[in-house]
Amino acid sequence: MARALAAPPADSTLQPVYGDGGVPVVGHTLEYIRDPLKLLGSRWEKYGEVSWLTMAGQKWITVLGPDACQQVLQNADKAFANGDGWSLLIGPFFHGGLMLLDSDEHLKHRRIMQQAFTRDRLTKSVEALNPVTATGLVAWQGGRDVQVYPALKALTLEVATSIFMGGAEGSTDAEIAELDSSFVACVQAATSIVRYRVPGTRWKRGLDGRAMLEQFFRRYLPARRATETDDLFSVLCHIEGDDGERFSDDEVIDHMIFLLMAAHDTSTITLSTIMQYLGQHPEWQDKCRAESEALGTDAPTLAQLDELHSVDLVMKECLRLVSPTPVVARRAVKDTEVQGKFVPAGTYASVAPHFTHHMEQYWPNPEKFDPGRFAADRREDKVHRYAWEPFGGGVHKCIGMFFAGAEIKTIMHHLLLRFDWSVDPDYVAPLNFTSLPFPEDGQPVHLRQR
Repeated sequence: MARALAAPPADSTLQPVYGDGGVPVVGHTLEYIRDPLKLLGSRWEKYGEVSWLTMAGQKWITVLGPDACQQVLQNADKAFANGDGWSLLIGPFFHGGLMLLDSDEHLKHRRIMQQAFTRDRLTKSVEALNPVTATGLVAWQGGRDVQVYPALKALTLEVATSIFMGGAEGSTDAEIAELDSSFVACVQAATSIVRYRVPGTRWKRGLDGRAMLEQFFRRYLPARRATETDDLFSVLCHIEGDDGERFSDDEVIDHMIFLLMAAHDTSTITLSTIMQYLGQHPEWQDKCRAESEALGTDAPTLAQLDELHSVDLVMKECLRLVSPTPVVARRAVKDTEVQGKFVPAGTYASVAPHFTHHMEQYWPNPEKFDPGRFAADRREDKVHRYAWEPFGGGVHKCIGMFFAGAEIKTIMHHLLLRFDWSVDPDYVAPLNFTSLPFPEDGQPVHLRQR
């Protein structure tokens, strides 16, 4: 039954936010995990751009459509805090990460960190990406029903530990596997219903994972402090702000835990999606491979990656179809409004780019794989400034978006030169939305070495 979240001030012209809590205790959490687009679509049809529901034990407003998303993400009246929103979901596991900071603290950390993501550093990162990717793919074997998602996850973790850490010297294969499982545990804890340290729960696994990650990075910190190298870990240890400020040891570790998670989890999701759709659309796979072959190198530079136009179109379309971060969390720090609806201070907000990316009002035939949407003669993404927002928006827009694009293009370049693959045209990935989306079946493809 629809109820108002809160009564607007008597002297205002604002309307209340209507919604419903869903199932007792659980709320709408399980509905979201099963099929977020179905849940959000039903909210849109019943309540419009802004409604409320219960998830993770709290009332949230759902913010749908590009107009409402733009208003919250641009945050012109500074009514929404980024860290307060994410902290409820992942604060115990990724506290101190750039995404969880706000106001002056966020500005200070972002200004320092921007020096780690300059064009010159990105160029060096691509130079290092090529040999790591090539080595990582040596172990790949062709065959039917090859599960590429776990293979890609292992590869992107190897890339991340190499580029971001300069390697994990002294670590065993078992420790690297535990590193990956710790990241997974931290991310999946976000949608925990039981949010206490109870054995066997996702919440406890997340807390244990965070402790392991801190221990892992702290072991390598002294060496990175002692010698300045090109890897991100060392860069974060040595870069300074304009006024000479530097990150403390704890701040370096907080940032490394968050950045390493973001770098390999989100890239894995997009690479897996690209492999699915290129396997189902061989004409696009051929276009992408032809451009890679035309470069005439198995170690492309950053400038050469810019020439992979078809890969870029495919990447953008896959980011639309499967948003690596389907929703973005915020919290109102004062009474405010969204699209004329009254939002009281303290309200959590779930901004849903994933829903916008599938709206027929902005994307003709939105479930169809059509990379040409992003071509210069169409640019469907330009119909609204926030029609396509896989990297968020406002001052918290993803600082690593250009690195992510370069990493994905580099890995795809190597895959296209080494393999061709196919996927059943009728295949639909069984995506699990417990946290960040991933294919539960491992994303099977028929992989053939060239």
